[in-house]
Amino acid sequence: MPKPDPELIDDENPEWTDEMFARARPASEVLGEAFMERARKPGRPRAVAPKEPVTIRLDAAVAQRLRASGKGWQTRVNDELARLIAKGTL
Repeated sequence: MPKPDPELIDDENPEWTDEMFARARPASEVLGEAFMERARKPGRPRAVAPKEPVTIRLDAAVAQRLRASGKGWQTRVNDELARLIAKGTL
């Protein structure tokens, strides 16, 4: 058996043994349901009004120009369409 690398030994956070794994319990069992309900869910929070994915066919020159305007072009197109709708011209 090779000698352990002293650089990898951490006395404050030792490697788990089989016995430790056997004693381990799920967080919901240890912390309780009340805590787990309040615990932050991973990922982005759900949007109040999520955007709907759509497919649209554009002229090649239009699509090229929009993409060339840089990152976020879809959001800018959405904002401009929303502005035109609010104004009553679309």
